Order: sequence, then C-alpha cells, then structure tokens
Amino acid sequence: MKKFKFGLLPRIIAAIILAIICGQFFPEDITRIFTTFNGVFSQFLGFIVPLIIIGFVTPAIADVGKGAGKILLFTVCIAYIDTVVAGLLGYATGAVLFPDMVANVTTLVKPEEATSLSPYFKLPIPPLMDVMTALVLAFCLGLGIFYSSAGTMKRFFDEFKDIVSMLINSVVIPLLPLYIFGIFLEFTTTGQVVRILLVFAKVIIVIFILHIFILLYLFCIASLFNRKNPLKMLWTMLPAYMTALGTSSSAATIPVTLEQAKKIGVSPSTAGFTIPLCATIHMPGSAMKISCCALTICLITGTPHSFGLFFHFILMLAICAVAGPGIPGGVIMASLGPLASILGFGAEEQALMIALYIAMDSFGTACNVTGDGAISVIVDKVANKESSRPQN
Repeated sequence: MKKFKFGLLPRIIAAIILAIICGQFFPEDITRIFTTFNGVFSQFLGFIVPLIIIGFVTPAIADVGKGAGKILLFTVCIAYIDTVVAGLLGYATGAVLFPDMVANVTTLVKPEEATSLSPYFKLPIPPLMDVMTALVLAFCLGLGIFYSSAGTMKRFFDEFKDIVSMLINSVVIPLLPLYIFGIFLEFTTTGQVVRILLVFAKVIIVIFILHIFILLYLFCIASLFNRKNPLKMLWTMLPAYMTALGTSSSAATIPVTLEQAKKIGVSPSTAGFTIPLCATIHMPGSAMKISCCALTICLITGTPHSFGLFFHFILMLAICAVAGPGIPGGVIMASLGPLASILGFGAEEQALMIALYIAMDSFGTACNVTGDGAISVIVDKVANKESSRPQN
C-alpha cells in the first residue's frame, strides 16, 4: 500500500487548530515551555538566514550566467521587473483594502485583556553576519564564480547549498509546525487568535484574486508580441498551473511548463532556455503574496509600513527570491532576512508570515510558473528580431 504523506501544510493547519484548542485549558506554566522553545528556535532561524542566502543565492547567481549575452540579460531584467511590479501591486492593493479589514476586527480584543508570557530562559545565537552583508557577499561570490569560471569554488558552494538544504529539511521543516503551534498557543492564551484568523481569511481571498490579475496582465502583454489571444494562451498553460498547484514546486513543473510554452508558439530553443531560468528568478505570485502578508502584519502590529520602506523591501525580496526554488517552503524562507532587517519583523511576525504564506504556497507557485510562459513569448519574439538583424 502506498504510504500516506502528511505534508507541511496539513501539519501547520493541524498545529494551528491544536493550539487554539489547547490554549483554552493549558496552564501558564506549560504555555511558557512552548514560549521558551519558540525563543530558541527563532534565534536559530536568525542564525541560519545568512547561511541560506549565501548557500542558495551564490550558486543561483553563478548559474544564471549560463545563457547567451543580450537575451540572458533581457530575460533576467524583465523577470526581475515583473517580480517587483507584482510586489508593488500587492502593496498598493493592501494599502487600499487592508486597513479597513484590520480595523473591523481590532475591537474583538481589548489591549488591556492581553497578557504577555515570558520564556523560562533565553539562548542568544548571534548570526555570523547581517542579512545585507550576506546578500552582497553572495552576489560578489556568484558573479566572481561566473566570470572567472572558478570550478572549485562553484563545487564548494554547490556542496554548501546541499548542507544548508539538509539542515532545513532535517531541522527547520520538522520543527516548523511546533514553532507555529507555540505562536498560536500564545495568541490563544492572550486572546488575539480570533482577530488574526479573521484578518487572514480576508487577505487570502484578496491574494487569490490578485494571482489571477497578474496572469491576465502578463498574457495581455505577451499577446502584444505574438498577436495571439491572451485567454487562449492562458488556457493552454493551464496544465502547468494545475501541476504546480499539486506539487508546490517550480522545479518539478518545468517539464510541463516547457511543453505548454511550445504549444503557445515559443520556439523550442527559447523555451529550453527561458523556462528553467524563470523557474529560478521569476516570482511575481510569491512577491505579491509576501508583500500583502507583510503589510497585513504591519497593520496588525502597528509596525511602520510606508511606501519607501516597502519599495526597499520588495527590491531586496526580488533578489532573495532566486534562493526560493531550492528551499522547502519556497521564497518565504529566503525572505526572512529582508523581513527582519528592513521591516523589523521579530519571531512572532515571522511565524505569522510563514503560516500565512504556506497556506497559499501552491497558488503562488502556480502563478509563478504559468507566468513563465508569458515571459517566454516575449523573449522569443525579441530573440527572433535579434537573430534576423543583418550582421556587420
């Protein structure tokens, strides 16, 4: 018999439900045990975030160089710009809609009713470097490896990536549901859980609608290049969308995305180049989702959320996103760095981000890979124009 796999999303949902139930009767002494665990685990997360950035961004930047000159640069630029635009779309939509959503439920919890729970002890685990240092170092190393063809360094960082990935798979992912259980247990004990869940439900609906809007505008732009019906192209890409919805993996969906891209008129050579590349660097659905979730949490906690601050955050997020496809849990794990360093998110805010993001992880991945088809159409037409120009 085939063994049933209890995935990460079901485990997180189960952890939230159990936390709400247990929070009704757990004594404070037991709740403080989980608060203590969360404090240690959040310190560990802060420690490995720079390692994640160096371990995943460095080889990703080195691999991005595997392409052909101007077409490579063009593909990277439009993928990055679209990721940033999608993040800004999420922020703009949230800035209009989310304040009322949050305000309508804040009356459910009175500040004087909330109590704080202190851990039994704290275990500081300082990171080796801050996030921006790690990001700049990763870029310098990645570009240096590419331009110098440093094979030994490339193998070193590929193996370092495998070690960090094993650490995430063996430690972070198994303990993540327990971490989120502790966060929601504290929310239940302090009387905040109902307010937070009501806000989350509304935000998820908005994010799902924005995913569809992103795909529509991407294929409408693509139709300007190949003069085909954008809705028909989007329909042709539907198998890739459904595959990503089931696997929650950009990499696992590449074969399907590749075949569907050819069916909408992309040449095999262009599709073979753009689809694997965009699976690494084109993350509009993820960027929009993280932007919306981060703004929601800023509104709930009263954290600063000006446009300038979020614009800076989204620019960095679009860069860190290249580490996403290699990490279980996707872009959210790679985004913990800018969430902490730019938006000032602490342990509770990061746990909320992880829970909210993973609840919609497959939809973000499906948006990303389906949008890769539109990018391929644009790149294909530009490449054909380049190749048809007379050579001097």
